Amino acid sequence: MIFGLGAVALLGAGGYLYATDSPMLSSVGLGGTPKPTGPFVPKKEDYQKVYDAVAEALIENDDYDDGSYAPVVLRLGWHASGTYDKETGTGGSNGATMRFAPEKDHGANAGLHAARDFLEPIKEKFPWISYSDLWTLAAVCAVQEMGGPTIPWRPGRADHDVSFCTPDGRLPDGAKDQKHLRAIFGRMGFNDQEIVALAGAHAVGRCHTDRSGFEGPWTFSPITFTNEYYRLLVEEKWHWRKWNGPAQFQDNTTNSLMMLPTDMSLIKDKNFKPWVEKYAKDQDLFFAHFGDAAMRLFELGVPFTSGEDARIEFKRTE
Repeated sequence: MIFGLGAVALLGAGGYLYATDSPMLSSVGLGGTPKPTGPFVPKKEDYQKVYDAVAEALIENDDYDDGSYAPVVLRLGWHASGTYDKETGTGGSNGATMRFAPEKDHGANAGLHAARDFLEPIKEKFPWISYSDLWTLAAVCAVQEMGGPTIPWRPGRADHDVSFCTPDGRLPDGAKDQKHLRAIFGRMGFNDQEIVALAGAHAVGRCHTDRSGFEGPWTFSPITFTNEYYRLLVEEKWHWRKWNGPAQFQDNTTNSLMMLPTDMSLIKDKNFKPWVEKYAKDQDLFFAHFGDAAMRLFELGVPFTSGEDARIEFKRTE
């Protein structure tokens, strides 16, 4: 792949080596001879620039769904990471294998081309960042720019080829129950409290009939990250929706909101329900627990060469 005057060669997750004929990335020695600068190693401020570019794109492109790409960008980072299997060490955000079939065509990933396409101009602007780092960084940006908790993030993911694609069935199926949730999240190493905290991502976004088959938003503020999802589960009354689509719940008050069977299982299960009630009463607690769990989710299976001190807390837009 050629960029400008010089070819670039990928150096794993850390950066790119630029050819010495690139005037922007070489210095001049005695006699005017170009002197190589070596590989570009991004620093914290370089990743902040990526964050800022994603945030700017989210603000400028307000014609998607309920007015923001942020929920679907969060879903991309979540689904790229949620394939991890702790027993085999496979899957997870490392690799960005959702770029390829068959993984990009898995039912749970329907519609995520919108997020991948949205981020492509960012990748072109910052060619040194891997897709897998970009997708997770963008998911962090999406949460924070929707008013959610700060999620520490660190780089170190490399992109893999199609041979690393994970099998279908590793992501949650909204039509199932709490046993399914424990099986899916337990495979990644999460406990009951973390399962309920991560479910809070349903505070934002909506379902589409041409993707999951389900339809509608979970909350009245689908582009603002709050604890409203839990409050609605606890305080609202729900009934089965009468329609030709898959089984889903509808709120009694307005008939405009939805919950999936997996959502309702959180208040039916005796171990899940106390956490739902706690988060419904205490948004700060939810934010703290979601931030921790999401940080872990985005790091699952990544062979970091840096320590936890390399994590970055990105500055939000004003």
